[in-house]
Amino acid sequence: MVKNALQAQLLKAGLVDAKQAKKTNKQNQHAKKTGQNDQQQLQAELAKAKSDKQAKDHALNQEKQQQLEQKSLMANIIQMIKQYQIKEIDGEIGYQFIDETKIKKIYVNQQVYNAIVSGSLVVAKITTPQPTQYALIPQALAERIEAKMTGYIIGLQQQQQDQTTDEEDPYADYVIPDDLMW
Repeated sequence: MVKNALQAQLLKAGLVDAKQAKKTNKQNQHAKKTGQNDQQQLQAELAKAKSDKQAKDHALNQEKQQQLEQKSLMANIIQMIKQYQIKEIDGEIGYQFIDETKIKKIYVNQQVYNAIVSGSLVVAKITTPQPTQYALIPQALAERIEAKMTGYIIGLQQQQQDQTTDEEDPYADYVIPDDLMW
């Protein structure tokens, strides 16, 4: 029994005998059952899919690792600020500073105020789920924190901007005091 119309035509024309047609039918059926024809293509597709999945997983793992390192660094910085902050600052003198676009004010005593003005103490921002808090820390620690991650130190950025003067500035010879009370 011939299943293929082409085989039937070849048999009628006498180009193929019934024995050869039966043999090719059996080979085709065997190939279909075992999947030998498509097996190489299937293996190539599986290998490609596996390599794509590995690349995608590797990229996701790297992104998660970076986020974890970022969180860890932020937690370490907040811990350092809390550990080394100056605690005895309460006083009646208001020190004003700019945090992003807002002017903030903390009340300090005279000794701490003098240290801030001289540059030995710097204002640091503690951002937690609670409202933003401010702390005063030594300048050396502030520089180390600023080198690791920006955004936590407020007073250090203002000092660096003040120190850069223009060579053609006509008022460069005049000293502008930082401790003016308004």
